[in-house]
Amino acid sequence: MQLTSLPVITALLKECKTIAMVGLSPKEHRPSNDVARYLIDAGYTVIPVNPGQTEILGQKCYPNLSAIPVPVDLVDIFRRAEDVGPVVDEAIAIKAKAIWMQLGITNEAAAAKARAAGLKVVMDRCTKIDHASLIASNP
Repeated sequence: MQLTSLPVITALLKECKTIAMVGLSPKEHRPSNDVARYLIDAGYTVIPVNPGQTEILGQKCYPNLSAIPVPVDLVDIFRRAEDVGPVVDEAIAIKAKAIWMQLGITNEAAAAKARAAGLKVVMDRCTKIDHASLIASNP
């Protein structure tokens, strides 16, 4: 597994302002909802992507990445590893800058495809944890 260096992760978290969160749950106790709330509080624009919802955390929810009408910097993925491939295909199609597979999620084939298309890739890490330790604690 190719790991992303902490300087690259730090740069991503500083540069990326619009985050599409694929698999964002409307349930407050779910990790995706907690992470989204944290990122919103940290100043990011979080765009929910969940085909079963119309609104999450007061934000319009989209059925897929292609439906989002604004440019997306980072695609934060809360889906099972085997479901990441199509999300990466969409991330490439919308010209996102990076994909981020959350803690516990790795998909080497999807990561290789994203890298080949010029996207930065982070796997098996949490945006909330990394932001708190790399950015919030070292502004």
